Amino acid sequence: MAHSQVLTKRESAASNLFDWFIYILFGIDALLCIYPFWYMLIYSISDPIKVSAGVYLLPRGFSLFNLQKVFELKGIGSAVLISALRTVVGTGLTVFACSFLGYLFTKREMPGRSFLYRMLIITMYVGGGLIPTYLIYKSYGLTNNFWVYVLPSMVSAYNVILIKTYIEQIPASLEESAMIDGAGYFRVYISIIFPLSLPIVATISVFAAVGQWNSWFDNHIYNAGTESLTTLQYLLYNFLNESERLAQILRDSGNISDAQAAASRQLTPKGVRMTITLIVTIPIFLVYPYMQKYFIKGIMIGAVKG
Repeated sequence: MAHSQVLTKRESAASNLFDWFIYILFGIDALLCIYPFWYMLIYSISDPIKVSAGVYLLPRGFSLFNLQKVFELKGIGSAVLISALRTVVGTGLTVFACSFLGYLFTKREMPGRSFLYRMLIITMYVGGGLIPTYLIYKSYGLTNNFWVYVLPSMVSAYNVILIKTYIEQIPASLEESAMIDGAGYFRVYISIIFPLSLPIVATISVFAAVGQWNSWFDNHIYNAGTESLTTLQYLLYNFLNESERLAQILRDSGNISDAQAAASRQLTPKGVRMTITLIVTIPIFLVYPYMQKYFIKGIMIGAVKG
């Protein structure tokens, strides 16, 4: 009995030691993930003069000068509006198109169902190339057009597969009872399928919203010549490439106090980069925590069957 108790104590001590090792390991991993964003924040709100000595865990002084001057840059207000608009419209259209198409693919009576589904899967592996894609978009009048941001990305094969798999797990009796009462496919989708698919819909919404908000290359290729359609991410791309020139513009800008003028002499390209990067990442940080529980549930359930 005594020997058994000793073994139990040893096993308990070893288990506790292993648990502490796991906690420390994941704590370090979390710190490595969080610190870059924390560094951007404290650098952006630090005093432009004091921050030249270095910043590590806390801001050096406190100043909103960087944020103030970045928000005064030409075009940033319009870029924020375009990015927000494409994110809202693009996410809504993607969720509707992918969810409804995924629902239709669960119907064996759908004409050409197998062929169309296979063609959709092929798009995950084969692309048409940049030049043919550009020529097609131009022929449809999508270049220098807001809709080039949302229409080409409405249907994603990966999203359709996720939601099709999820819908196949919904009891068929619910749909059958509605059809007996005279409901058609679209009515069943709106009233039954879509509400029951909210976890996977939330997952697709996260994918679509993050993709739309972070996208800049389509602006660079298709709308680079239209300033009114510039997105925040493309503006960031240009700002990061021209940060030295922008810092000089900000330092030379007028209508500031003597104290701000002294601080502006210390405004660096790094300060510009940190501040702009912080601005474009904040919306995702605000949205994702509220969607996380649906995101995890949708991924786990939607990945059970292929």
